[in-house]
Amino acid sequence: MERAIAVAERSLTLARVTAVVLGAALVAAAAQIAVPLPGTPVPMTLQPLAVLLVGGLLGARLGASSMVLYLALGIAGLPVFTPTVPLLGVARLLGPTGGYLLAYPVAAFAVGAVVREGQDWRRVALGVLAGLALIHLGGLAQLAILTGNLEGAARLGTLPFLLGDLAKLAVATAVLTKLTPAVRARL
Repeated sequence: MERAIAVAERSLTLARVTAVVLGAALVAAAAQIAVPLPGTPVPMTLQPLAVLLVGGLLGARLGASSMVLYLALGIAGLPVFTPTVPLLGVARLLGPTGGYLLAYPVAAFAVGAVVREGQDWRRVALGVLAGLALIHLGGLAQLAILTGNLEGAARLGTLPFLLGDLAKLAVATAVLTKLTPAVRARL
């Protein structure tokens, strides 16, 4: 009996570790899809969508852990961050996109905490919206520090992305409403 429990615990631990690594890999892959926008140092990427999905699918703790792993890989110099910003390693966290990146674990945690197994789409949308808001707050804070101007920071790092964020909200809500119960049942 004890052996069966130990095997089940090891299997669950392996599933969780795999999920955390795959979540970091998903965000790293999404970072490679980047479109530089004129007039802003912040490119449009699929990273925020991936962060929202990872947080919602894995839950608060595993989702945040996955984003911490993602940041650690980038800080170590692995090419997981968006290639259009020419800063490497820890310097990326101090640059114009650093606030967004640092907000990823918090956003994933928030989405994972709000999105529950079997919840309806309204709760899922609320969680996704909270995650997007946290990512934007992180980015806005960093840009405000770098520019010394909150209005300019919003013009550079928030306003150009609002339309795309509506699409991310819709996609993440649909995917999480459908897949979260099945994924979380295995973790």
